[in-house]
Parts: sequence; C-alpha cells; structure tokens
Amino acid sequence: METRKEKDINLLIITGMSGAGKTTAVQSLEDLGFFCVDNLPPILIPKFAELMIQSGGSIERVALVIDLRGREFFESLFEAIDRLNEMDGISFQILYLDANDQVLVTRYKETRRRHPLARGGMPLEGIQVERRMLQEMKGRANQIIDTSQMKPLQLREKIISQYSQQSSQLTINILSFGFKYGIPIDADLVFDVRFLPNPHYVDELRPKTGCDQEVAEYVMKWSETQEFVSKLLDFLIFTLPQYQREGKSQLVIGIGCTGGKHRSVTISEYIGKVIGKDFPVRVTHRDMEKSK
Repeated sequence: METRKEKDINLLIITGMSGAGKTTAVQSLEDLGFFCVDNLPPILIPKFAELMIQSGGSIERVALVIDLRGREFFESLFEAIDRLNEMDGISFQILYLDANDQVLVTRYKETRRRHPLARGGMPLEGIQVERRMLQEMKGRANQIIDTSQMKPLQLREKIISQYSQQSSQLTINILSFGFKYGIPIDADLVFDVRFLPNPHYVDELRPKTGCDQEVAEYVMKWSETQEFVSKLLDFLIFTLPQYQREGKSQLVIGIGCTGGKHRSVTISEYIGKVIGKDFPVRVTHRDMEKSK
C-alpha cells in the first residue's frame, strides 16, 4: 500500500468493486462539503487537479469516483496517478471499497441490477473479472474499506469520521412562512402558530414584522406563547440529536402563521437563537415581505 507524506488531503479518488458502496460514500462526502464528480475519465484527472490549483482555493476538496463504467479509460488511471505524484499543491489519496463475492452477488440480486462486466448475465462472473482488473489499484490504495458487514448508515458514519475536517453536525434551517402562501415543500417538520395572539389586529404593529422588537415583545408576552415555545424546545432538544445520530445532515423546520409576517417570524428567530447554541442554524423568512 502506498504511503504519502502528511499533508491536507484535497483530492480523494474513490474506486473499488461495483456494489461495494461507492454511491453511499460519495453522497456522504458531498454532505461534508466535497465537490464530487462521478465517473470522470482518468485521462482528465491531472487536468482537473490543475484547475483545483488555479482556483486559488475556491475548489478546496474534491472527490472523484472512478469505476468500470469508464473501463475504456481505465488503463490510463495509473498514468494519471503518477502525474498527480509529480504535481505541487495537490495532495491526494485513493479510497478503495471492497466486499466479498457472496455479499456482492446478494446485493446485485436484491437490486436486480446487471453487473457491467457480466456478459452472460451471471453476477459472479462479472465480479471475478472486475476483481482481477482492480487488483493493482487495490494495492495502490491508501485506505481499503470492506463493506461486507456494513449497512449503508455504518459506511456513511465511517466516511464522515474519516474525512470530516471537524465533527459532523446537523445543520438546522428554520423557515418562517405564511399558510396563505402554501406549506414549504422541503420542510421536514412543520409547526402551526396561528393559535397565538395576532399582532396584525394591533394597528401600530400591523405594518411591522416579527423582527421588530415591539412585535416580538407582543408575541412573546402571552402565557400560551411561553408554554408553546417551552414544549417546542423540549421536543427539538430531544429529537435533533436523534436525527444527527441517524445520519441526517440537514433539517428544515417550518414555522407558519397566517401571512408569515409576525408570529412565525418571531418564533423562528427565538427558536433559532436557542438552538443555535448547540447546532449550526440558519433562519429564513420566506413570506415576511409579501404581507405589506
């Protein structure tokens, strides 16, 4: 197995057996902020590395998936890797994903996919051919992960643990909205605050928004608001770590009132400040400017 001097890895080449989990790996790396390219012809790898250098840091971490769908280019992969070794400013590693033949056959049967190298339609035949073709690449890999006994979530956790620059955290997006404009289609959780006292019926508050102090004080002063916020925070404090443990990287929480201008905005801002002490939080007000 090759060893390289210790540097920050900014180019990761992912290869290995078909059915061993490359799709799960690349999706996990995308969640870590990697720019991912699937099935890039190996002959283009050095050119891609040059673009990374020329970007001046705008392209920081890249994952390239190389597999036998591009087998006509596969022989040029070793030449491309040798060229990477000669380039300054690029640090790369090779991640090889493997699994035993029995597991791979089972996975192909479960998905009813045809192995790309199985001319006669028998998965084992294609697997054995592929394993011979990839033998040298496996020997060059910096890390080999055997996924035979792994579920996708376990592979995801291993990838995140191995390649995250910081501890993986669930990112929370809190979105205030007005029910009159429709429920956000990308919301994972939706909470309706239309039962709270409405500043719209207070003349001096009507033109303001939930971001204004006067409106926020009005919304928050009621006992039902305080009880609701307390129960909602209890719910989120319990569930957010569960989402993170399950492997979710982003969660969209929708908080809606009638027009999305007063109550939902205030509650979203308040919840965001509290949750933001433990998680990365982004608060957005979808409809606040519509209700003027």
